[in-house]
Amino acid sequence: MAISSDAAPPLRPAAKHFLALLTGNIALALGPWFVRIADSGPVSAGLWRLALALPLLALFARARREPMTGYPARDWWILAGAGVVFALDLASWHVGIEMTRLGNATLFGNSGSVILMVWGLIVMHRRPHLREYAAVALALGGAGLLLGRSMEIDARTLAGDLFCILAGLFYVVYILLVQNVRGRMGSWSLLFWSSAAGVPVLLITALLLGEPVIPTNWLPLIGLMIASQIVGQGLLVYALGHFPPLVIGLVLLTQPAVSVVLGWFAFGEVLSLPDAIGMAMVGAALVLARVAEPPSRENPA
Repeated sequence: MAISSDAAPPLRPAAKHFLALLTGNIALALGPWFVRIADSGPVSAGLWRLALALPLLALFARARREPMTGYPARDWWILAGAGVVFALDLASWHVGIEMTRLGNATLFGNSGSVILMVWGLIVMHRRPHLREYAAVALALGGAGLLLGRSMEIDARTLAGDLFCILAGLFYVVYILLVQNVRGRMGSWSLLFWSSAAGVPVLLITALLLGEPVIPTNWLPLIGLMIASQIVGQGLLVYALGHFPPLVIGLVLLTQPAVSVVLGWFAFGEVLSLPDAIGMAMVGAALVLARVAEPPSRENPA
């Protein structure tokens, strides 16, 4: 049951909480760059992002004294399903990263906020508020503009955008699944088991696609694991409970901003005015979707 904003305790974030929120978003924004420079395949990069993180996740769960076993059978099935969907999310997103611009990949990969808002309206059987209408309209308009620009550039770029949107859909399913078990286990143990369930899915997918699985240079994959799976997720889990959704949504926009700068600096990706307008529209939709979230929902992006 959602807690109303009137009943929720006042938020008093300190400077360390804002620093954690900002640093976590910047770390997550580095993920697409690491995927691009890795000499494994994109799906294999997702495999190593999860596999290399498992020992650290187990260590963090142990340090927090979170139980790793003893869950009912239903929870194990939910964790397994969440791991499979999370693996499909990473596979789709990483393939899209290789095919489209980094800014597009980051924006569409975060589209789950808008999709979750729409799903919540469907479940609650209520009419949208004005800000929710605005969020959907901005998301559709901005996405249409970005997709149209990608189609003008290259059909491959358009396919990359669509893979990233598909990743956003998978992430929504992942969030809805883990919400069923988050109250019965710790964050690190949940992330450990869902990651462990995703590893074989990514391995099989990479092999079926004929990707190189074992890299010659491990540094980009270690960087991907630390930035995306440990620092990014860890700092966001720590900081999210200290801020209202509006602040979270605004800071979330640092991810595409960092990705655009990286794309320009490392790969020569230049944004035109229509690209910038489309990104601004999708970014505004993400902020509005965050504002529309119930205060009790924790969505680590």
